[in-house]
Amino acid sequence: MADDLWKPPSLPVAVDLVIFTLRDSCLQVLLVERGVEPFRGSLALPGGFLAHDREDLLAAAHRELAEEAGLTAEQVHLEHLGVYGDTDRDPRGRILSLAYLAIAPRLPEPVAGTDAADAWWIPTDRALSPESSLAFDHRRIIIDGIERVRNKLEDSALATAFCPPVFTISELQEVYEAVWGVRLDLRNFYRKVQSVDGFIVAAGPTRRTVNGRPARLFRPGPHQKLHPPMSRPTNAAAIEREEQ
Repeated sequence: MADDLWKPPSLPVAVDLVIFTLRDSCLQVLLVERGVEPFRGSLALPGGFLAHDREDLLAAAHRELAEEAGLTAEQVHLEHLGVYGDTDRDPRGRILSLAYLAIAPRLPEPVAGTDAADAWWIPTDRALSPESSLAFDHRRIIIDGIERVRNKLEDSALATAFCPPVFTISELQEVYEAVWGVRLDLRNFYRKVQSVDGFIVAAGPTRRTVNGRPARLFRPGPHQKLHPPMSRPTNAAAIEREEQ
């Protein structure tokens, strides 16, 4: 076929948003209740189609985040997570989805809008439970997002963003336990943190803990990239993938 007669196939493009935060000492994901078909009434990630052919993908992601959950670009920094294009992921036909990821502390309650009937922060273990009815292939996307966030805690100082300005090792450990989904030994964790140059630095006097014992205080150090990384223990496997 001559090049001047060839036309690219028409393929609808959508964006899906995987937004995480920590609440009540557990990792939570932003989900909406779909107010339209398909999957009306099911839980889903915020997202939607491009508004027009010339709309930038990241701009579309931020627009959907504002329209479906009331969150702005100033509140969350989005990064590309992956491309999802299985032929059967959407009953309306083949639709290509670009997924974007963010994890941020102290995010407000979401405000549903457009085609979302409601929006909530939901613990990831409950969102991925067999009883949870997730639309499209959003279970797979959430699992991929969790693994990306867990990796971030291994090689970056992201965990300190979820602590107070000055914090104890125990408070930092709680962040790792919430994201990694595993219990950690405090003494081993302390040794590992102290072995990472520039991760945290001492911050003056001690604080009395709930049991009355003094605990040293720390603040974030100058390094955002961790060397050596805070590698997960072998029993902190990623969430098991269910058969798709």
